[in-house]
Amino acid sequence: MTSMPTGHRALTFRARRLRAKVVVLSGLLAFASPIRAQIPDPRMWVPDGDVYATALAGNTLYIGGFFSHVGSNTGGFAVIEGATGTLSTAWPRINGTLSAVASDGAGGWYLGGSFTAVAGVPRSNLAHVRADGTLDDWNPGASYTVNSIVRSGNLVYVAGSFSVLGGQVRHRLAAVDATTGQVTSWDPDVDSNITSMVVSGNTVYVAGYFSSVGGQPRSRIAAIDATTGVPTPWDPHSSELVWALAVSGNTVYVGGIFTSIGGQPRNRIAAIDATTGLATPWNPDADSWVQSLAVSGGTVYAGGAFGYIGGGARGNIAALDASTGRATPWNPGANAMVLSLAVAGGTVYAGGQFSLIGGEARTNLAAIDATTGSAALWNKGVNGSVRALAEYGGKVCVGGGFQGTDVVERRNVAAIDLTTGQPTAWNPNASGTVQALAASGGTVYVGGTFTTLGGQTRRSLAAVDATSGTVTSWDPNVNSTVRALAASGGKVYAGGFFTSVGGQARNHIAAIDSSTGLVTSWDPGANNSVRSVLALALSGDAVYAGGVFSSLGGQPRSNVAAVSATSGLATPWNAGADTSVLALRASGGVVYAGGRFTSIGGQSRSRIAALDATTGLATPWDPSADGDVYSIATSGSDVYACGLFANIGGQSRSRLAALDATSGAANAWNPAPNSLPWAVIASGDTVYAAGTFSAVGAQAMRGIARILPASPAPVVSVSSPNGGESFGVGATLHVSWNATASAPGVQSVDLSLSRNGSSGPWESIAAGAVTTQS
Repeated sequence: MTSMPTGHRALTFRARRLRAKVVVLSGLLAFASPIRAQIPDPRMWVPDGDVYATALAGNTLYIGGFFSHVGSNTGGFAVIEGATGTLSTAWPRINGTLSAVASDGAGGWYLGGSFTAVAGVPRSNLAHVRADGTLDDWNPGASYTVNSIVRSGNLVYVAGSFSVLGGQVRHRLAAVDATTGQVTSWDPDVDSNITSMVVSGNTVYVAGYFSSVGGQPRSRIAAIDATTGVPTPWDPHSSELVWALAVSGNTVYVGGIFTSIGGQPRNRIAAIDATTGLATPWNPDADSWVQSLAVSGGTVYAGGAFGYIGGGARGNIAALDASTGRATPWNPGANAMVLSLAVAGGTVYAGGQFSLIGGEARTNLAAIDATTGSAALWNKGVNGSVRALAEYGGKVCVGGGFQGTDVVERRNVAAIDLTTGQPTAWNPNASGTVQALAASGGTVYVGGTFTTLGGQTRRSLAAVDATSGTVTSWDPNVNSTVRALAASGGKVYAGGFFTSVGGQARNHIAAIDSSTGLVTSWDPGANNSVRSVLALALSGDAVYAGGVFSSLGGQPRSNVAAVSATSGLATPWNAGADTSVLALRASGGVVYAGGRFTSIGGQSRSRIAALDATTGLATPWDPSADGDVYSIATSGSDVYACGLFANIGGQSRSRLAALDATSGAANAWNPAPNSLPWAVIASGDTVYAAGTFSAVGAQAMRGIARILPASPAPVVSVSSPNGGESFGVGATLHVSWNATASAPGVQSVDLSLSRNGSSGPWESIAAGAVTTQS
């Protein structure tokens, strides 16, 4: 069970492998999978880049980092209504990149790419999602990336970079039963990666990096018999990589980076005779890469990185006459690469890495009128590259390296409403990376490497109204990066790499009047021995500072110190770390420290320690991390830590962990983000992690995650079927239940059925099923 909702829920699915007239008794249709101990909230919108800093104020989470857009968390797979641009929410999330999509002919989709889970259910780079949004049991599993999928009859052809598929050795190309997921004996044996594939009749055309197929020389393009798996004599022999293929009648259109193919000079695009393998006279002559092709009637649509094609200037997308090769008047003019194309009716769908196309602002995805070249009214931007497009039944399946759709522009800083999970209108728009945030008294202080904020000149540090997003007149004028912020008692404390504030010398640490923006006389770093201050924590009259320094506040202090908030002089507290301190948190008479050190407070401590707030000595608390600790948060009896570690608190914990505040042992909470978290904060039983990750556990989650640390097992009451009902193979069953749980939102559930009462045995009838609430 990926997440259990509160309230009445329902699921409709089709019985596929059950015997006819199976009786479903009340209470025996059950939620058999145990609920996980932590649940990333799928409602949280996600940025298209990294998050380095967070601040929580009431019901708003402020995030800062290096990103340009924030969008709804779909993962790299979305389905959109082609006519309206409405996003369908009944589809599961993948936790990686989607590079290939193909319709199953019944409203569902075959998905390929680089991922390990769909709807939280393990799937290795291949999956099938049914028309109702449920995850099929179809699960061949590819050992590496899938770049292309084509369904033909009852077979699904799969191409990419893998060497094993469905447990069978298959080098980069295989055929799979569309129903069972079993790999067939068809085995062309391609010696290097395949980028594109099309099927026409009994021929499978492939293109890529390879030089041989089935032991026969084939330079980057080949045709393979769909029955035998043996390459045909067809051999155009491309001089360089072929990216894209499309077939129309007896012509194979190819795009790539080649300069000769089919025995003729052809710059990056050509038409090959499907019988002879020779290039036809058709010669649009592109001046740079062609990476996507689609054919509709007498028009060949091309996308890529070119500026000139078919005899005319065309920015990255063009329509070419299929007879002459000349560019038609159709000219949407994308401002960056077009990586994928699909045509349906009078609309050309384009995906890539652009921000302008068809005369309109469109972020990486657009619907373009096939007659006028104008972008359609709907604007369903995604916050990453679009690499795959397919259309079926009026729906457009979109795949790529994105994490969110419905994107809104937010440059390096944003505010998230924690009720809806969506960004607010707050939009200061920082010109550079935001690395520190602090919220205090209706103001959000922003630090980083920017030079403008909200259209105002603000170097490295600024104040923003927490409600309106307006940059205030407060302007300390810091001459270099601000890495740490804390606010209290009418002062804003800043740490970083700067050497002056407001024209006054301040070496990497300063206090600024929160009303005037003027630097105060407080100056712990006056003797120039401070290299950087990377962490700050406040407690009473003490300002705890961590970083890289040998003295602070007029006294020798090694990388960590406490200075008086009044005088700026070092207190007797002297924990002394042997190398950099990157994180500090003061809580309940203890100062928690994280960083790269191996000794601190007079004791051996590997990268994390608890220091007595009075004496500076290390307490017995010793979780011992095997990698750097970058941020620490506390809540109740838990201490949360994030960083580069793989083990902490005596347990295997990848980059994020919860530690018992008394024993230091890691508890069962284990979200396991797939890349580095830079910051962690906690509020009650909810933890917010920010960083460079794109997944938390098996769930797609980019840059920011709201994680519920623990969730009780839900109480489930099945309301329908309620006893005695039966259904047969091919019939549709509507299951309804009531559930209670504290988990926010829902992604999917697993359903199991017993034919013999509550003692089982149980069999899966729906895995990763997406539900609706009533």
